[in-house]
Amino acid sequence: MANFYGDNSRSDSDLTGDSRQGSGYGVLFLCTGNSARSILAEAALAHRGSNRFRSYSAGSQPKSAPHPRTLEVLERRGYRTAGLTSKSWEVFSGPDAPLIDFVITVCGNAAGEVCPLWPGDPITVHWGVEDPAAFTGSAAEERARFEAIHDQLVAKIDGLVALDLDRLDTSERLSRLRALAARG
Repeated sequence: MANFYGDNSRSDSDLTGDSRQGSGYGVLFLCTGNSARSILAEAALAHRGSNRFRSYSAGSQPKSAPHPRTLEVLERRGYRTAGLTSKSWEVFSGPDAPLIDFVITVCGNAAGEVCPLWPGDPITVHWGVEDPAAFTGSAAEERARFEAIHDQLVAKIDGLVALDLDRLDTSERLSRLRALAARG
């Protein structure tokens, strides 16, 4: 196991396509419960990233299923929700795991935890957003909170999708991905 913020020591030659499996860059969104923020991010990138990205999510202590409001917000926005599940990050650390180019934590807890060693030594960054599942209020207020968090994540994801990653070296990618944390 390694601390989440490893040295990001991949060489630029590691990022020329050899680290990809299938088509596109692999992006893993992490959160503790993998029921709200990371699922919202996974679905948003899958929807907005076309075939340039392979989007995944996981949690260090996953819930039994995605939060119902998460699925509601995604369905209202026209995203596909079939196949979205809460799962452990261990799924992405084994020898049969899909190759991941970028690991992005979307909650404070996952950023500070000791994470598995990810095959391929992906670039890791933190895009912290509030946990909508922790909010209590009326159904309308809860829905509004999930929508707001979705929009914050989409602002960051749109920035990721707009990057010409093939033209950036490792340090430029890391810098640009870190800068996206301030969006939304």
